[in-house]
Amino acid sequence: MFVRIVKMSFEASNIDRFTNLFDSKKEYIRNFPGCRLLELYRDKTSPNIFFTYSYWDTEEDLENYRHSQLFKEVWSQTKPLFNDKPQAWSVDKVVSLD
Repeated sequence: MFVRIVKMSFEASNIDRFTNLFDSKKEYIRNFPGCRLLELYRDKTSPNIFFTYSYWDTEEDLENYRHSQLFKEVWSQTKPLFNDKPQAWSVDKVVSLD
């Protein structure tokens, strides 16, 4: 399993549009083959910055999602809302304590 972290910064006037879009698509993304977890975080000190964390079985599963019609639809609606270039990391989970 590995984790995909995406940092996104939005114009303040676009935050509601983004959160509504995320809310309408989150179940589809989470139920995409290979996706095991999907979370959305909001920065406490910069409320226009959001992070998504998604857990994937394999890198191929993430790539399949990134080439899917679902991703293209979500990304095409999200991208115009940014006020800065998004950043993304793919990381391996090394340790997790509950």
